[in-house]
Amino acid sequence: MRDQAVTQPHEQDLLRVSELFRALSEPVRLRLLLLLRDQGRTVGDLVDALGLPQSTVSRHLAVLRGASLVRGERRGTRVTYHLADVHVAHIVGDAFLHARHERLGLPERDAH
Repeated sequence: MRDQAVTQPHEQDLLRVSELFRALSEPVRLRLLLLLRDQGRTVGDLVDALGLPQSTVSRHLAVLRGASLVRGERRGTRVTYHLADVHVAHIVGDAFLHARHERLGLPERDAH
């Protein structure tokens, strides 16, 4: 059943996945997602960690929010950002694992 859903996806799913990959196509956004993998962080935390202007971080967070990759949780005047769900962590983790294997020339794992 699962294979059919992947080999014959619904048109809306195709569009959604293309939006997701478009949002992932910027290194700053990938860095943001990596920072959010283990814990939620405020914009200020992310600005400090990346060394980028707040406006730049906020703009990239808006793209990630629009792609449903992150969610914000408001507490008073602060918003703490988290990955939207466990699927996002898997997508990012798998992408970096793939890149590392390619870079190191490691043998291909069983792909099903």
